[in-house]
Amino acid sequence: MRQIWLGANAVFRESVRDRVPYSIVVFAVLMIAASYLISQLTAGQDMKIIKDLGLAALSIFGLLIAVFIGVGLVTKEVEKRSVYGLLTKPLSRAEFLLGKYAGLVMTLAVNLAVMTAALYAVLFFSNLMAPEGLRQSWEAPAVDPRMLTAIVLIFAELMLVTALALFFSTFTSPLWATLLTLGLWVAGHFNSDLRNFGTVVDSAPVIWLARVIYYVIPNLAPFDVKGEVVHGIHVAARHVAYTLAYAAVYIGLLLTASVTIFGRRDFK
Repeated sequence: MRQIWLGANAVFRESVRDRVPYSIVVFAVLMIAASYLISQLTAGQDMKIIKDLGLAALSIFGLLIAVFIGVGLVTKEVEKRSVYGLLTKPLSRAEFLLGKYAGLVMTLAVNLAVMTAALYAVLFFSNLMAPEGLRQSWEAPAVDPRMLTAIVLIFAELMLVTALALFFSTFTSPLWATLLTLGLWVAGHFNSDLRNFGTVVDSAPVIWLARVIYYVIPNLAPFDVKGEVVHGIHVAARHVAYTLAYAAVYIGLLLTASVTIFGRRDFK
């Protein structure tokens, strides 16, 4: 466990020195602030636009950090041949891989916290400047703590995407790992459509294949509760608990597969 923690700290420090996360976070913060200006062009919909754009910024820019840094966690070490020196130390391949994953999760948590603070700052400022009559028309308070539910699920989704990126990076090139991760992220948000594929086609093999794909690829639709939160609709605690449990199981399976594949690679 100590080796995993040391590896995670090393990845976190390296990510902090990297300009990519800073650039993405700064851009996301600017986008969140710009949402306030955009919202002024609409009548009565300003708070919804700020929340929609803000949560979308957290999700999209968090995804970019998870994919583009996650893919390079292993491949960069292999290409620079630094993995040879690391694995000669009292460090197992499993500890090496899990340390990489934990470090990126720490990086994601810090970056997401910064973007969340920026979003709440914009919401607080908007609430301060809005007249009382306009505030009464909002479906949910400006500084709504229930938005944290959506942010927690966004973070869980990003943890799952990071595990996907790490998994693909253990046996394929950075380009393919990036494409496969982004492809599954897109497919995962439309995964529920595969469940009802039988109502569209009559071919039994196609229906069977659609069902297999439905159960294999990650179902990311339950992680997206941004619409409910923005409109002040209650998100059941049971839904959050089941979604987090699903993420934990899927991440565990991905990390197990990653460790197994990486453990069998020949670096000679």
